[in-house]
Amino acid sequence: MLKPNFRYTNAIVNNLVEITSAREVILNAYLIPKWEISLRREALIRATHASTAIEGNPLTLEEVSNLAQGRKVTATRRAKQEVLNYLKVLENIEKYQKNGKITEEHILKLHKDITKDTLDNPEWEGKYRKILVYVGNRITGQVIFMPPPSEEVPELMKNFIKWLNSKETLELHPVIVAGISHYEFVRVHPFADGNGRTARALATLILYLREFDIKRFFTLDDYYDSDRRAYYEALKSVDQNALDLTPWLEYFTEGVKISISRVKEKVLQLSVEGRKRKEKGQIALTERQMKIIEFMQRNGRITAGNVANMFKITRQAALKELSKLVKMDVIELKGSGRGAHYELK
Repeated sequence: MLKPNFRYTNAIVNNLVEITSAREVILNAYLIPKWEISLRREALIRATHASTAIEGNPLTLEEVSNLAQGRKVTATRRAKQEVLNYLKVLENIEKYQKNGKITEEHILKLHKDITKDTLDNPEWEGKYRKILVYVGNRITGQVIFMPPPSEEVPELMKNFIKWLNSKETLELHPVIVAGISHYEFVRVHPFADGNGRTARALATLILYLREFDIKRFFTLDDYYDSDRRAYYEALKSVDQNALDLTPWLEYFTEGVKISISRVKEKVLQLSVEGRKRKEKGQIALTERQMKIIEFMQRNGRITAGNVANMFKITRQAALKELSKLVKMDVIELKGSGRGAHYELK
């Protein structure tokens, strides 16, 4: 079984303390459902853009957002498919586990879904590599390190997965587990392509499973993409003989701290505004109203017909639901007649 080598430095401990503190603030802040949905969607878009951009995808953040809403974007089929794949994986991240356990089958499926219709060799989707590869900086072309030979990959992955689901690992801080997993995955480089995106999605899944990123408001990918050179340098900082992960974990926990602190500040601002609105008598959204808002977040708009189909209700009942949201100042009516639709305010 994998036995990670690292030590708790002052930097790591301080980062974990700040991370845990920020998480508590976020979980206990007052937010109306509309804002929770908006924050979750924003994190999803930013994570998709950042993680694919690190791997060389040319789409801008705005283009990724438009693509997520089903709008047309001028780009190659492959570039768009990479984004759509990653977006779908993050939207359904909870399905890559069973009863809190991540198996080899889940990781293979995760890779297959991330790389679907994007590889030069489609037979590589969801299958361990049979070729020699290297980890390099796409910006400088510099080789960071050479992963183990392909014949060692199956055993290394079995050892990693056994460690990931072990009792000892459950006792570690979720952020430490995510950081170790991210590095070990990149080190082994089990696939011919798509390892970086799969490693980052796996880290997201681990934080979700360990009930750390419960609301799914923050993204690490944005931190990596903001300074790719630092990301590659942090990976390179690990000595391949001793495999001391301490420098990497200092970088990783710093990234989580910065990312979650940004969310904390935004949540606190919204929380103050939310309490003011609550004092004025604003009511919370119902489950049905939240689903309407989520539909609008994905598609940019909604019609009475959409609502009627969504809940199997009459058009008149659908209009009543939409009218409530209009009165709450959450959405507004656009157009008239056949062109009538609703958009978020």
